[in-house]
Amino acid sequence: MKPETVVVVAGGHPLDGRPCAELPAGATVIAADGGIDRALALGLRVDVAVGDFDSVTAEGLAAAKAAGALIERYPTAKDATDLELALDAALALEPARILVVGTDGGRLDHLLGSVLLLAGERYAGVEVDALLGPSSVHVVRRERSLTGSPGDFVSLLPVHGAAEGVTTEGLAYPLSRETLPAGTSRGISNVLTGTVARITVERGCLLAVRSPDDRAEERSR
Repeated sequence: MKPETVVVVAGGHPLDGRPCAELPAGATVIAADGGIDRALALGLRVDVAVGDFDSVTAEGLAAAKAAGALIERYPTAKDATDLELALDAALALEPARILVVGTDGGRLDHLLGSVLLLAGERYAGVEVDALLGPSSVHVVRRERSLTGSPGDFVSLLPVHGAAEGVTTEGLAYPLSRETLPAGTSRGISNVLTGTVARITVERGCLLAVRSPDDRAEERSR
């Protein structure tokens, strides 16, 4: 039976606790190297662990093994990041959705590479989302609906070329069948007006990044 959602847990800086409520119960969990420790901290049972295991703690790896996780070990000198290996392992299960749990900190090259990886063409047949620190990243091909809180920032970033025919509903600055060329800042810092935004793309791919408005919390103090 194909899983509805596969959760891919990446390594990185300590958790802020935010993703816990947003993880689907009973989902298959694949951990990328140090993501084993992150998964265990979230109370998740790791089904598959992949990587060269140079960043996971010995205790975390031992706990995953003891709980019955399938361990897929790769050499340190490899042509893909641990996250890419984990995404490919998730894709092999043919899920409807892949949800990545990671961090928005650490090395900039790793962060950029990871975000761009989510929009890779080989994942085009799967709904791909990520929880990175306080922000959520959603890959938009054709159509997606995003949920959040009024005032959340939503930035639309074209990747791998221009995104054409971009139309939005539920955002303060609407777009109607517009083209966002690669490298533009046109889609940065739009604002969610309600709890749901709808984004459609006729051709191309977007990353929709939803971030909370931290200023709202400061104003309420």
